[in-house]
Amino acid sequence: MSEQKRKGIYLLPNLLTTAGLFSGFFAVVSSMNGRFEAAAVAIFVAMVFDGLDGRVARMTNTQSDFGAEYDSMADMVSFGMAPALVAYNWGLTELGKLGWLAAFVYVAGAALRLARFNTQVGIADKRFFQGLASPAAAAVVAGLVWVGVEYDAVGTDYGLLVAGVTGLAGLLMVSNFKYNSFKEVNWHGKVPFVALLLVLLIFVVVATEPALVLFLVFALYALAGPINTFRTVEKVTLDDVVGDHEEDADFSGDKIKTGNEDSAEEKTPKS
Repeated sequence: MSEQKRKGIYLLPNLLTTAGLFSGFFAVVSSMNGRFEAAAVAIFVAMVFDGLDGRVARMTNTQSDFGAEYDSMADMVSFGMAPALVAYNWGLTELGKLGWLAAFVYVAGAALRLARFNTQVGIADKRFFQGLASPAAAAVVAGLVWVGVEYDAVGTDYGLLVAGVTGLAGLLMVSNFKYNSFKEVNWHGKVPFVALLLVLLIFVVVATEPALVLFLVFALYALAGPINTFRTVEKVTLDDVVGDHEEDADFSGDKIKTGNEDSAEEKTPKS
């Protein structure tokens, strides 16, 4: 009788996923205590861990279905609940129902984005994301809060702006707008020496005003989806904005969820 495979989970990628989950939870707690800058930074830290766990799992061949499920749950906390609650605690509390509805639109959009992404693993065009990826949407919302804190803005004075950005980010996640995934970039190939200098220049620019630069970068990326769609489609229809395309996975159970949520690269089940 052959020896049964040892049961358990892979440690390293799960530690990275847990670190991302902790960052999202820390963001919520910090916002409840009025530490909004720390909360915004924690969401960006969660993005870093979210990009690392899948890559480490592939490099170490430690993918598993458990890791895929765990990563999805962690993403819902870090990029779904955390940004909405941080935005609500900072600038939406005085708007009443409008404030918490805007936050809920974002949370619902993140949940639907995650569910749709998981049903499309293996059938979607890897060059593009359908709808704004949840880490990018979280970066827009967290970046807005971070910029506001940096410039000593009182969030409740700009409640309508915060509600608009938060709600729009949620709607963009469930849209059909195409966003470049940058998966076609060859990260293993050789590049000219000047490319390294450009990377160093980017780090210097980000280091000078991290809040403003990161917010502008992700805000422009969020706007790039509608621009790309309207630029490449001759006649824009409702299906180009929202709804189900023919190639989308349906909800009849024909597709089984095997993947993770949106990082810069497509994730495979891990740990």
